[in-house]
Amino acid sequence: MADNSQIAKQVIEAAGGEDNIASVAHCATRLRIMLHDKEKADISAVENVDKVKGAFYNSGQLQVIFGTGTVNRIYEEVTKLNVQGTSKSEMKEETKKQGNMFQRWIRTFGDVFVPIIPALVATGLFMGLRGLVTQEQILAIFGLTPDSISDNFILFTQVLTDTAFIFLPALVAWSTFRVFGGSPILGIVIGLMLVSPALPNAWVVAGGDAEPIMFLGFIPVLGYQGSVLPAFITGIVGAKLEKAIRKKVPESLDLILTPFLVLLIMITLALFVIGPIFHIVENGIFSATRAVLELPLGLSGIIIGGLHQIIVVTGVHHIFNLLEIQLLERVGENAFNPLITAAIAAQGGAALAVGVKSKAKKMKALALPSALSAFLGITEPAIFGVNLRYMKPFIMGLIGGAVGGFFASITGITASGMAITVIPGSLLYLDSSFIFYLLTNLIAIGVAFGLTWAFGYNDKMLENK
Repeated sequence: MADNSQIAKQVIEAAGGEDNIASVAHCATRLRIMLHDKEKADISAVENVDKVKGAFYNSGQLQVIFGTGTVNRIYEEVTKLNVQGTSKSEMKEETKKQGNMFQRWIRTFGDVFVPIIPALVATGLFMGLRGLVTQEQILAIFGLTPDSISDNFILFTQVLTDTAFIFLPALVAWSTFRVFGGSPILGIVIGLMLVSPALPNAWVVAGGDAEPIMFLGFIPVLGYQGSVLPAFITGIVGAKLEKAIRKKVPESLDLILTPFLVLLIMITLALFVIGPIFHIVENGIFSATRAVLELPLGLSGIIIGGLHQIIVVTGVHHIFNLLEIQLLERVGENAFNPLITAAIAAQGGAALAVGVKSKAKKMKALALPSALSAFLGITEPAIFGVNLRYMKPFIMGLIGGAVGGFFASITGITASGMAITVIPGSLLYLDSSFIFYLLTNLIAIGVAFGLTWAFGYNDKMLENK
């Protein structure tokens, strides 16, 4: 197998050579190459390079799927060549005319929230571990009871589990300023102002133990602990305002006057205009999410489990980050995670069936690692490298996701966190729901595997690809 430097060279050559590359960036699983002339790129040649699990042209970019971890190493080698590396936010500017307005906004939404997710993943894992070690059955093994747990231990775990959500507006405002070209430090400060202890705490107000401060008799002012949209919109407006002010202010006064004006204007807008309006919008989104998740007879699992991976194909699935964050922040559990887990596991099951059934060595070498990647929570290699190529495996995966989602929905299982699924996701279910989570995955994988084996794939499809 070729080393990463050779793979990088082969990918660039298949993409039309260094002169055809405008810029290169990467996300969690894909190398994203901006081309001057897409006709010079040979996608089939790209797909034949070692470690490449699929390639396609979309949104103005040649997207080459390597999978998590691998893509970072390939990107490092690519940037050593005579190729311009760029950030995703810079590439977003280059591709801002690609796709419709909704697609562009969702891509931007993803650019903002993807960097925040690791902190929320860690928080969810801490919640799951706390749930494990405080179970009566686990404590009994050591001769303890729930009353044996000290207040200091509970306080320590609360620091681990609550901090990211208490200061979530600061994280969101920081990332939004970064994506929209403002100064991230100003975003952090504005976000922290939104959760200032001088303001009535949002959770205390929601509990009925405090009242918002009423300005002018009708504008409610309170903290925005755990809120997303007010900080997101504030970050967009603030970054654009900063760039506009910086163009007008003399360079000698820029260091003092620009941050002064941005902070003064934006915290005023955030507390009196943006916050109250978008808090209402956020409540509406949350209510709609709960309504879908509470559909009777397992319908929510059938709908979400069956359709989630179609939305992944369109590339607009980052919108779900907002929904999962809201669920965790407001109810302390995530009923969305097991449903999308079923959808992800099922695509892995379909790819596994292709890999086991196929007698073609290259297909086995592609399908089996792609299935493993899906079982670790990343489905792009399985979808674009295997299932969607032949369509039937993809459809069987959708059916498996719907069946697994149905089971998860009727059993009512929920996750303690977000953003990890299938095998890693089991860490979010370290309580009595673990067995149901395991069954959800096995059902989704089993249905997709069986249907793909029986009806979804044979090696004759290789000739008719």
